[in-house]
Amino acid sequence: MTSEVRYFIIFGLTQSGTAFRPSDWAERLAGVLAPYRPAGTLGGHLSYSPYAVPTVIDGVRSIVIDERLRELEPLAWKFVHDFAKDNNLKTESDLATDPLKRH
Repeated sequence: MTSEVRYFIIFGLTQSGTAFRPSDWAERLAGVLAPYRPAGTLGGHLSYSPYAVPTVIDGVRSIVIDERLRELEPLAWKFVHDFAKDNNLKTESDLATDPLKRH
């Protein structure tokens, strides 16, 4: 039986619609999360985790977080949610369709 992968997206827009700065915020956040990877995944210190991928969705700098990060490291999952909340950023959650295919 296959389990459904779910995603959490943080958009680089505040709830009031202004662009979040600095412009490379998603890459910086993905860099912080780079050590969290599936067991056996190859990737050096210069690559992003497959669980935290910076991207552009509908013209907006964003980061897509795979919910499997929650099982691997609950504090990292809490960190990304707190980051979005603390910075008043727009989010989408519980998406079953891969959001990386939207851009």
